[in-house]
Amino acid sequence: MNRVNPKVLLGSKWTKTQVENREKHFVVTKVAFDENNNVMKCIITAVINNREYTINWRDLKQPAQWKFGWQ
Repeated sequence: MNRVNPKVLLGSKWTKTQVENREKHFVVTKVAFDENNNVMKCIITAVINNREYTINWRDLKQPAQWKFGWQ
């Protein structure tokens, strides 16, 4: 399991294990927190074409889907 700290999520780089539309490398570009500092929204951006996707930040913990850094 990947270790993900929500406080340092913004700006982190990720590699998707199953490439779709040639989108492999991503950067977390927006993170929204509620009043209790829980992540409400996480947006990742594909490096190749700048498409944005809203994801559940906990999905980044799954090594079958995501790898930390660009690999």
